[in-house]
Amino acid sequence: MKRDISHRIELKSNREIGLMRRAGIAVWQAHQIARRMVAPGVTTAEIDHAFEEHFDQLGAKPLFKNYPNSARGKRPFPAVTCMSVNEAVVHGIPNDKPLVEGDIVSIDTGCRLNGWCGDAAVTYPVGNIADDVQELLDCTSNVLKLAIEQLGHKSRWSQIAAQMAEYVMDHGFSTVECFVGHGIGRDMHEDPQVPNFSSRSLRGSGDFVIQPGLVIAIEPMVNMGTKRVKLLRDQWTQVTADGRPSAHFEHTVAITDEGPVALTEAPSPTETAELAG
Repeated sequence: MKRDISHRIELKSNREIGLMRRAGIAVWQAHQIARRMVAPGVTTAEIDHAFEEHFDQLGAKPLFKNYPNSARGKRPFPAVTCMSVNEAVVHGIPNDKPLVEGDIVSIDTGCRLNGWCGDAAVTYPVGNIADDVQELLDCTSNVLKLAIEQLGHKSRWSQIAAQMAEYVMDHGFSTVECFVGHGIGRDMHEDPQVPNFSSRSLRGSGDFVIQPGLVIAIEPMVNMGTKRVKLLRDQWTQVTADGRPSAHFEHTVAITDEGPVALTEAPSPTETAELAG
């Protein structure tokens, strides 16, 4: 493991990226459970329980459960997943309220496996959803794909962040600016911070170089209306200030000599055979 001294970034070796890939596949597998389960009548607590069982069977440690709350004296996060429904942007707590036709639910989860972390989020439609809400999901998913693709063409993150913000604005939506992505490795949150928008810090010393060994969690959060959010009384759930829907997609991505690799995407046939063996 090397260090980018200018930004305190721990650059990962190819071996370490390979170990992170195993954690990434475990997270991908968890999301396949969600794809099968998300439906009208299912509760977010039931999905969370299925994720917890999955990680337990793999010997993986969930990253979110008991994560400390930055608000002094408040309870740590109580679940394996963040379940954010409709206007909830992020950090929603799973509960026993059934999902209904037309909802959307953003599911964010991560695990540590053999000492290395993976983290990914997907926003799922519950049955048939409104056309404009589907456009929101498509925009958010596509802006994540744009960012991953541009990692192979740009030299600094600020260039990618500006393209992401422009893409979202061109589609008539707004980028949440009070939450950003992050470096990831042995810990879930490492340097650098990875914003999905252009900022003064990114135009200056806050920018970082795209280079082999960099591993980051890129997670755009996009709102249908205002970018502003507010915290609910549970001291975790963040919702849109105007009550309109929000979407959230995330991948853990490594920069290799061959280009960017999403570590939380589906395994290749070779990887699948290795896992089965």
